[in-house]
Amino acid sequence: MKNVLSIQPHVVFGHVGNSAAVFPMQRLGVNVWPLETMQFSNHMQYGHWAGSAIDAAQMNELVEGIGTIGVLRRCDAVLSGYLSSTEQVQAVVDIVKAVKAANPQAWHFATPVIGAGAGAHVDEYLLSAMPAATDGLAPNHETLQKLVGRAIETVDEAVVASREIIARGPQLVLVKQLRDRNSPADRVNLLAVTASEAWMSQYPRYPFARQPVGVSELTSAIFVARRLTGDSVRTALEHTSAAVHAVLKATYEAGRYELELVAAQDDIARPREWLGAWFVGAA
Repeated sequence: MKNVLSIQPHVVFGHVGNSAAVFPMQRLGVNVWPLETMQFSNHMQYGHWAGSAIDAAQMNELVEGIGTIGVLRRCDAVLSGYLSSTEQVQAVVDIVKAVKAANPQAWHFATPVIGAGAGAHVDEYLLSAMPAATDGLAPNHETLQKLVGRAIETVDEAVVASREIIARGPQLVLVKQLRDRNSPADRVNLLAVTASEAWMSQYPRYPFARQPVGVSELTSAIFVARRLTGDSVRTALEHTSAAVHAVLKATYEAGRYELELVAAQDDIARPREWLGAWFVGAA
């Protein structure tokens, strides 16, 4: 059984952060240790929410606590998401170091969320600190552009940009919601890049009245779980694309705003509609 320390916000109602990531990873056979960086009533897109973030010192204390009982050596991966302060960013960097000291084989997969209300100084710190502190990075299109400092319009340009980031530390870059001027407008692109291979997959785009929140966290969670359980980069990408599509399809057909994770749980584990991936570039 693989174990993931998932460092993300939690909401009481709905699915975002750990509330979108924990159950899918568990459904895929991965044990999850949730460390909740924020406790909110619901996600911020509702326009009203209640709750607060925990401070960085407490994040470190919680991990030190599980280290004291001797279980950090059993942590196979750290998955991190939205962080609300530079102190929280630094806490994640310190926690990853502690996990790797206990288990040198453990790896860190980060979703650098910028432009979500944390503030420009937090975004800048995150963009500078995370690439060197991760083994895998999962930016969306806008964040990918921020990381390399230029506009990206095609898959080829995204592959080149991803390899520039890989040269700074990560072994893999998973680009979500990649905008490619040559792709159909009714498809969502996912791109997975390593130093030696690059694969792309697509799933249908549904015309939601309000786009569901939490898709990014769901995507990272499924990809990490599949990689931990032995999938190649290509197969993990294919499973991720198929499972995320199944959740979005169930959500759209139900007329919901929040992700229908429970309704689509069997498709998360074993997607009935498999979506392939194709090779888009070697080193």
